[in-house]
Amino acid sequence: ARAVKDAAEQEAMRVSSKVNDDCMVEFEALIRPGITEKEMAEAIRGIYAAHGCSGVSFPPICGFGAHAADPHHDNDDTPLEAGQCVLIDVGGVYQDYCSDMTRTVVIGKASEKQKEVYHVVLEGDSLFFDVAAEALVKPGVRLCDIDAAARDLITEAGYGPYFNHRLGHFIGLEDHEAGDVSAVNENVVTPGMCFSIEPGIYLPGKFGVRIEDLVLVTEDGCEVLNHYPKELEIIG
Repeated sequence: ARAVKDAAEQEAMRVSSKVNDDCMVEFEALIRPGITEKEMAEAIRGIYAAHGCSGVSFPPICGFGAHAADPHHDNDDTPLEAGQCVLIDVGGVYQDYCSDMTRTVVIGKASEKQKEVYHVVLEGDSLFFDVAAEALVKPGVRLCDIDAAARDLITEAGYGPYFNHRLGHFIGLEDHEAGDVSAVNENVVTPGMCFSIEPGIYLPGKFGVRIEDLVLVTEDGCEVLNHYPKELEIIG
């Protein structure tokens, strides 16, 4: 019942994601050398509140440098330094419905390795969101086959072992609801389902890159709920 959204719920998910897009503009404005992960996470909570959110979908993840290589990093007092990746995984609760989005940026100058990894992840993300590839997410397709499409692409690029989580999770009244986009879920996609697509590559001790958006399944394909830019952004 929760996995398939009715028309009112679908509109609620659209609105919640629009608020998240608007907030992300302000989140990236926080990025500067010296700010700590905890300081940034606390400021993010305040921005959500200012935009009318009743809370956060989950504790904001702000991973700097090597911490970005931990998909579920707990923020600490690490200050941001030039040349580091900044992974921001965030979501707010707006009128009871959750949003969720991840973007990764680089502060200062990006290394060639950072650029390479970012573009592999971006290619995996674009696999689902480019017009020519929308057939990957549509009614009747198995969720495990959607996961495999991104996993195969990252593996072919030589980073298979470093994509170490499922491709996505269902979302609605809670950030992680029953159902996922994983190698073991053979259920098929149904109109009204809403879930994340979040390919990532995590190089231990170095950095990590993840790009995440939400998709809402339609009668003949999918609607992407996030519209914040995904090209590599270098700040400063």
